[in-house]
Amino acid sequence: MKKTLIKNARIVSPDQEIGNGALLLENGRIAAVFEAGAALPEAEVVIDAGGRTAMPGFFDIHCHGADGHDVCDNTLEAVRHIAKKKLQEGVTTWLPTTLTQPQDKLEEIAGKIAEYMANPEFTRAPGVHVEGPFINKEKAGAQNPEYVRLPNFAELKAFHDIAPALIVSLAPEMPGALEVIREARAIGITSSAAHTSATAAHLRDAKAAGLTHLTHFGNAMTPLHHREIGAVGTGLMDDSIKIELICDTVHLAPDMLKLIFKLVPIDRILMITDSMAASWIGNGECMLGGLEVVVENDVARLKHGGALAGSALLYNVGLRNVAELTGLPLTEIVKTTSWNQAQSLGLEGFGKLESGFHADIVLLDSDFNIWKTLVGGEERFSA
Repeated sequence: MKKTLIKNARIVSPDQEIGNGALLLENGRIAAVFEAGAALPEAEVVIDAGGRTAMPGFFDIHCHGADGHDVCDNTLEAVRHIAKKKLQEGVTTWLPTTLTQPQDKLEEIAGKIAEYMANPEFTRAPGVHVEGPFINKEKAGAQNPEYVRLPNFAELKAFHDIAPALIVSLAPEMPGALEVIREARAIGITSSAAHTSATAAHLRDAKAAGLTHLTHFGNAMTPLHHREIGAVGTGLMDDSIKIELICDTVHLAPDMLKLIFKLVPIDRILMITDSMAASWIGNGECMLGGLEVVVENDVARLKHGGALAGSALLYNVGLRNVAELTGLPLTEIVKTTSWNQAQSLGLEGFGKLESGFHADIVLLDSDFNIWKTLVGGEERFSA
């Protein structure tokens, strides 16, 4: 692989910023980082960033679809199309995310994901996020209640044997959930509470069994109340739990986002999109797990009932929203876009622009528009 030099870049990495710096990329990794004014080596490929910001490629651990395609379309082409489109958002690592569907269909979908994982030509896809079907029907939201069923580790293991599951989102209060959480942890699957009526006590038991995440925090879970803090209160209080945030200012109001970033340590926050086929399409209609969805002003809702149906959020737009709302330095916010995700899943070498790390890099302008996205040092998107 050719050596690549990115120069004239504002390099932003967790707890570190270098103005007018440079990155040397070799054999898929970052070979060296240069301060402003340093003598730069020669390279076969030179990218002049022109003062743009270089950040670690974004890591979207919860995304169902994009641009009219959904993982549950059950085709390899859908998975490929989403993976390619996510590059335009600066995403370099993506966990294809499933929905509550019949087991036989989920196993077919796992097969399509495994095909992409064998040749990840766009984003990386180290594993799958299995959202449902082991949820609470009362909190189904935009998940299809017809296919909700009790937690069953054999089902999860059958899926995992086809395409590795890195995360399973389930309702920990349901019968059998704690056993699934324990068994999942034993084979390296992270458990996350989702679509749940769990009390704080339920979550304490689930945490003891191995649960470490809360899925799309604040949505489809028990709210904070002064006599029962529920899942939201637990997420705000418990420093051992990571929380996913959909930062579109719809799923979480701007003031809620500001409150979370004020109260919750930055190393517990995982920015996600939870996007589905509605992203990138503008106003219109699409499907989500067999349910009709209407998109207006970048907000996706079920056609019947009006529940929020995933998001139409682009990852870089969520980052911009957080930067504008919180005023936090990018050297802090950047932890929530890839480093925390990689650490939470035990994936080494991701999330920092430092020597030895994977050369997964996004270059973006001052308005957070994506200019270039590199995966393993290879340019895979250019505006």
